Order: sequence, then C-alpha cells, then structure tokens
Amino acid sequence: MGGSRAQVNKPHKTRFSSKSSRNIHKISQKDKNRIAKSNRNVTQGARAARLQRSKMLREQKKEALLKEKRASSGSASAPRVILLFPLSASVNVSSLAEDILRLLSADVSRALSSTVASSEYKLRATVLHAPHGDLLSCMEMAKVADLIAFVASATEQSTCDYIDSFGSQCLSVFRSLGLPSTVVFIRDLPTELKRRNDAKKIVTSSLTSEFPEDCKFYPADTKDDLHKFMWLFKEQRLTTPHWRNQRPYLIAQKVDMVPDDSSPEKCTLLLTGYTRAHSLSVNQLVHVSGAGDFQLSRIEIMKDPIPLNARKDHNAMDSDDIQDAEIIRSVAPDPSSQEPFLVENVPDPLAGEQTWPTEVEMAEAERNQKQKRLRKRALPRGTSEYQAAWIVDDADGEDSGVENDGDDDEDDYGMLLDEGDSGFPSQEDTNNPDFEEDQASLHLRDSDEETENDSVMMEGDNMTREQIEDEIKKIKEAHAEDEEFPDEVDTPLDVPARKRFAKYRGLKSFRTSSWDPKESLPPEYARIFAFDNFARTQKHVVAKALKVEQEGRDDCAPVGSFARFYIKEVPFHVASKLCAASRTAPIVLCGLLQHESKMSVLHFSIKKHDSYDAPIKSKEELIFHVGFRQFVARPIFSTDNINSDKHKMERFLHAGRFSIASIYAPISFPPLPLIALKGAAGAGTPAVAAVGSLRSIDSDRIILKKIILTGYPQRVSKLKATVRYMFHNPEDVRWFKPVEVWTKCGRRGRVKEPVGTHGAMKCIFNGGLQQHDTVCMSLYKRAYPKWPEHRFPANV
Repeated sequence: MGGSRAQVNKPHKTRFSSKSSRNIHKISQKDKNRIAKSNRNVTQGARAARLQRSKMLREQKKEALLKEKRASSGSASAPRVILLFPLSASVNVSSLAEDILRLLSADVSRALSSTVASSEYKLRATVLHAPHGDLLSCMEMAKVADLIAFVASATEQSTCDYIDSFGSQCLSVFRSLGLPSTVVFIRDLPTELKRRNDAKKIVTSSLTSEFPEDCKFYPADTKDDLHKFMWLFKEQRLTTPHWRNQRPYLIAQKVDMVPDDSSPEKCTLLLTGYTRAHSLSVNQLVHVSGAGDFQLSRIEIMKDPIPLNARKDHNAMDSDDIQDAEIIRSVAPDPSSQEPFLVENVPDPLAGEQTWPTEVEMAEAERNQKQKRLRKRALPRGTSEYQAAWIVDDADGEDSGVENDGDDDEDDYGMLLDEGDSGFPSQEDTNNPDFEEDQASLHLRDSDEETENDSVMMEGDNMTREQIEDEIKKIKEAHAEDEEFPDEVDTPLDVPARKRFAKYRGLKSFRTSSWDPKESLPPEYARIFAFDNFARTQKHVVAKALKVEQEGRDDCAPVGSFARFYIKEVPFHVASKLCAASRTAPIVLCGLLQHESKMSVLHFSIKKHDSYDAPIKSKEELIFHVGFRQFVARPIFSTDNINSDKHKMERFLHAGRFSIASIYAPISFPPLPLIALKGAAGAGTPAVAAVGSLRSIDSDRIILKKIILTGYPQRVSKLKATVRYMFHNPEDVRWFKPVEVWTKCGRRGRVKEPVGTHGAMKCIFNGGLQQHDTVCMSLYKRAYPKWPEHRFPANV
C-alpha cells in the first residue's frame, strides 16, 4: 500500500447514508440541460432589463442636460451675466469690459452697451464691472452674476498684493452668498513667452487656494486670449447657487417712474428686463431690492430688442431700443387670484377681555369638579377632604423639587421658583403695600433698561464728536465686561431688588423646567403670523409654485422673455432713489412665494465677520441682506441648545462662534444666505458685520435672559455661611428665598433666613464653603427682539 491510507466513508460527513439513496438523487443529462437553459434565460432576462434601465437613465440625463443647455444658452434664454471683479485697486476692469464687448459686438462703430449678442459665438451676454470700494454695488452684482471673473494683475511685486483688503472682504462675502461659476483673468503678463508662462504660474500658485477647485485661470491681455475663453465659455455648463433658482428674478435694464394722479406721494415704478430662473406671474407679489414688497398692476411682454439670430444692422442694446420695443401682449392681474398684500396681522383689542361665563362653561366646570372628586388619590391617614384639596398631585409637583417650607415661603413673599408658577403671590398678601408696589412694577415695560442696556445710540447728526467717542467707549467697556463676567449684575442700592427684578423668576433646571411659550407675550406678537407646521407649509408652497411653472399659464411672463413690469403704489422718494441708484448698481426685482410678505419671527445662524472689530450689541439696528431681499432689523442673539427648548440670550455677538439671531422680519423660506451690514455713526458706507444663513421661522422659540446676583461670604461655619452684598434689605431676602443659590467653586445651597437689617442672609450649602468663594443666584426672564422703526433701507 506504500503507506497510503484507504478512504473510509464517514457517516457523519456525507449527504447520503448509502449508494442506493445516492442513486435516487442522480439527475439525467437531459434534465440538467433543461434546468441550466432555464437558469440561463432568467439570468439573461435580468441582465437585459438592467441594461435597458441604464440606457433609459442615460437618455434622460442627456435630455435634461440638453434642455438645461438650451435654456441657459439658447436663443430663447436670457443673456448670460458676466461680472468682472478686480482683486486689487490697480486692476483696470473697464478696459477689459470694453475688450469683451467689442469682441462680441459686430458693429464697433456704435456706442457699446452692457448687453450684446454675438452671432459668431451664438451667445448673448451682459458684462458688468464691479466698482472697487463700493461694497453694496459689488454685492448686488454678485447676487445676479452667472459667471464671476476675478481679475488679477501680474505686475504686483509680492504675493499679498494680488488681493488687497477690499478684495479679500468681498471674496468672503461672495462665498457666504454662494459662488456661481468662477474664473480668474490674469492681466499685464509679459510679452515674452517664457516670462509670460513663469508669471502665469506664479499668479496661479498664489491664488489657487482662494478659489474653488474647478476654477480655471486664463490670460486676458490680447484679443486671441479672450477669443479662446469665449469659445470655452459658450459650451460651459454654468452653476448657480440653489437659493437663486427658487424664485424668479429680473435685472432691470431700464428704470422709470410714472406719477400717480390720485396720490401725489405715490407713483408707478417701471422695470424692464429679462425674466430669469422661473416664470413670473402678474398675480404674485414682488420685492424690489432695498425698496420693499409691492403688487404688480400690469406686465407687458415685449419683443426682444437684441435677438440672437435677427437680421439687424446692430446688435447692441440702447435705451431707445427698449423704449420703442414692440409690445407683444399685456397681462393684467386677476383680483380673485391675486396674492393679497398682507404685512401685519390686525389684532383684536377685545380678544383678551374676560366675559361672564356662559351656562355651558359653568356646566363643564361642574362636570370637571365631579371628576376630580371621583378620582382616587393616595393620601396620608387621617387626611380630611378639605385638607386633600390643598395637596398637589404628583403629576404637577414631581419636577418642582420644592419642600413644604419653600411653598410656604412662596405664599408669604411672592418669588416663585419654577415652571408651574405664575410669578404672583397669593391673594392673602394683597394688603401688603410692598407687594402692591412690586406688582405695579410688573407692568412697566422699561423696568430693566439699566441691566439690558437697550438704550439706542442717538442719531449721529445730533451728537458731537466727544459724545460719539464716549458712547463707543461705553459700548466697548460693556462688551469687555460681558466677556469677563457674563450675566453678572449689581443689585441697586436705591431700588428694592424685588421691584428692580420683578419680571425675573428662578428655575430649578434650565434644561428640564417647563416654560409656557404663550405666556405674557408682548403686543408685537399680535401683529405677526405663525405656522402650525412650517415644514409642511413650505413643502405645499414650493409644490404650488412648481405647478404654476409647469402649467405655463397666460398670466405669467415666461423664462427668458423681455418684459416691462408695472409696480404700483411705490413711494415717490423711494422710486427717485432707485432711479438714481440704477446708474451704479443693478436694480433687482424678485418674485415672492406665498406668505413671504407677512411678518413673523425669523431665526438666523450668524457669525461675526473677521474684518469687523467693533462690538455688536443685541437689539442694535442692522441691515439684513437675505437672498435678493433687504430689510432693517434689530436682532437679539442667543445660544443654540440642542437638548433644550430654552436658549440663553447673549448681550453681544462674540467673535469666533456661531449664535442665533432672532428678528421680526418678512417671512422667507430657507435655504437663504445672510449678510448683515452695520451702518456707520455718521454718513458712510455700511460695513459687513456678520454672515450666516436662515435657520427657521418659529414664534415659540423661548429665549431667556439670564442675570446673576452675586454676594460674598462674611462668616463661614461648616455648611452654613452668612452672605452679604447680594441684597440690601431683609424684605428682598425673604422675596428671593425660594430660589436656589450656588457658588463659583461648585457648591449648591438655599437661603435660610435674613440676618440683620442690611440685607445679609444665612445660607446652607451641600458642602464646606471657602472664604474666598462667591455666592451667586440665577434669575431668568423671556426676551424678545425689537420691532424695527424702518422696514427697508430705502425708507430710511
């Protein structure tokens, strides 16, 4: 056998127990072929289905790309907007704009316009050049640009000179707005080929990190360089920010105004241009940049003055061409389907009046009382029915954490600790003159102006230079103090603390204690609109706008059409400002979605801009640029707590971190970018103060202002300590007795009783207190943004 082992069939390792049972499972060759053939057919059918589905998806993508290309660069599309932005003051973009226009224009003898059509490149384009140093004009041009061409000069001596401070600031603002397609033009290159290539490499390597990865660099000195770029630009698929594709908009080629005979203070504003992104209905509301929201009285769809394939002697747009353009059709709004121009809700002054209860309400109250009596409760032995009525249910008091002694103190002195309390004492103490004074102070709206520092800086025209410097110094000192000692305030000596801080309350836990969002709302909340389900409303509004777009109704100006829009009831001084501003910056008209003219509470995720060093105080007036819209707002800043329904207010917008800015403003559906501008004290150009984006619209967001009253240990004995300088009279100590105290070294305790007549108090802590420690008491009240005095910048 040669050492080989005989094979032994092991019963536990074979499928069959014997040869006979194995023969039963043998399959004939014919059956094998039949089974294999059927499996092969099934496999081939599935593979064919996959191939067919892949082919169908490819064809759909090709059709979508072809449709998008025709819509963006076809003869029926609006001209492409090219923005030339100089990265430094030494770059001359005016000459570059002339070179591009002359390249596209066939008739060089005529005066060049900003919009031309080229039959050679089969392209229509509008060329804008940004004025260096004018931030507002650069922002408005960047909002509507299809392509931003950043222009750099190769003659700069050092790398840092390619982008100056203004260019860097604008570049960061453009990133916050959302960059469209971008390219970089390099000017002033040497004529020698080797030096030209070396200079281009140096500029490219220096600026690559400042722009997106797909950004290309092109030389732009000669006509041949621009010719190569234009052939590439004609075939390029342009990308635009998502927020710009949500709404229709128009860049006014001509701005005019017609006085209104019925009202001398009003007029009709005429804006003429190409409709972009979506069809714009005459029944929807529109927003004119910086001027406000308005209704349309008419739309005139006109013949295109610069068609791409027309047999004309010239191809440049002049003002005479726009004025004399042939009107194809005129569209008037339908009163039954026109969007109503609602801004504020009209409150009912008698809505909160208490009336005598009806018989139905009295019967329901009696029924509820019977149900309470029938409810079985676990009571101590020997408790009578009268005594049981004063015992709080476990469901009501399980989170309060207040003992019976604390409840008695609340009834005696009025400061309530937690979420279930209303902040008012019991009826038994209404004869107390101190309480009457304190309750009257609750109705004073400006009782805490000193703590809140809400005083608005006076107008710069009425202040001297010394007064302005003193005001700025005070704000900077308050900003520095808020960073070093956040929320700490001093108890006044001349005003009782129970009166000074009557609007505040204590919380057992900031995270878990409840706070009713509908409690004690300010009068401004009667003027705003709220949503039951904002996400559902937004989905419904967007779907409705898409349906109108797909139907292609007759009351709309189609995409790419040249039209004149008649905007009614525009204030005369606002229209005059727009006519003057149209010479330096584009006037943009955008269509509004449903509900977007109504006021509500908007919340923005905001961050202080790196170039802005001055402090930004809560409730300070800022100019908000949200997408195409502009409005004036006075925000309050707060933290963004993920695991809590309450958010802590911040007195200043601190650098290096994101905060939430809450304002009263017209409704806008996210996503939308935000640029916040702060005007100078005197006459000057506003500076970029903060950037961010729209987070949500929620009137029930609870923002709590926190203050910390501090005191210092006088005598310490184990767990007990006598604390002074937190209050200055014993009545204040008794008022704030239910509120928990804590120390900066981590001890927690409660107030036991007042000591003496100067406001000292005895406290008990959960551990030994150190002599150098600081005793603190946290108090909270709800904060709201300020209603703006002027809603839009043009009305200021």
